[in-house]
Amino acid sequence: MTVSPVVALAIAVGLAATIDDLRRRHIANWIPAVALAGGLAIQTMESGWRGALAAVLGSAAGFAVFLVFYLLGGMGGGDVKLMAGFGAILGASRLLEAAMWTAGVGGLIALGAVAWTALRNRIRKQQGAPLRADAIPYAPAIAAGAWLSLVPA
Repeated sequence: MTVSPVVALAIAVGLAATIDDLRRRHIANWIPAVALAGGLAIQTMESGWRGALAAVLGSAAGFAVFLVFYLLGGMGGGDVKLMAGFGAILGASRLLEAAMWTAGVGGLIALGAVAWTALRNRIRKQQGAPLRADAIPYAPAIAAGAWLSLVPA
């Protein structure tokens, strides 16, 4: 069984971003840069100028999808750049599906995080410790959304 270059790059970028976001709550700029350059190269090699156009449009769409959330303060800039990178890998046609999967997975992760924070804060309150609220790393949801969009129907 051969893995396509698109799938291999999506897996590598998704793993790197997820690990970085979980460890540091930050996505290093090299990760979306690799996604953008790799996606553009793969799309161009596979489909010529049409592939290059699909990568550029996908990247612009990926950026635009999350830009609103960034401007409202609900998402970090690394998440926006990561989705733009995945847009180059997936192309414009597959990006909308990836964004929908990302929203669904992100919602599930957010529910789990809210429940965990509530439980932890309840314990901390009983111990007299200060309560805290943590930001939710979104790279795992973005990676899962991109990966799920690559699964054949």
